[in-house]
Amino acid sequence: MITCFIRYEIDPFKVDAFNRYARSWGEAIPRCGADLIGYFAPHEGSATTAYGVYSVESLAAYEAYRARLKVDPLGQENYQFAKREQFIRREDRVFLRLASAPHAPLVLP
Repeated sequence: MITCFIRYEIDPFKVDAFNRYARSWGEAIPRCGADLIGYFAPHEGSATTAYGVYSVESLAAYEAYRARLKVDPLGQENYQFAKREQFIRREDRVFLRLASAPHAPLVLP
């Protein structure tokens, strides 16, 4: 399993547009085959940094997922929305694998 972390630099005056974008991916990404962990918008601190996080089985599964997303009607609509509204200034992707598992159970004092 690999996890894709997308770091967005967004326009701080268009966070509402990013939130709409994130909600649309909340429907399209799982439908197209990735395990969506979530999209995270600015809350405290930086007003320009946001993240999207999802997992896939492999890079081959990622390529198949991206092909499905490219032809998905909501995916196409969301790409066009981002292009039209220009709230994303920069987008970087990195693929990581979990190295710390298995985790110990949470113990509260």
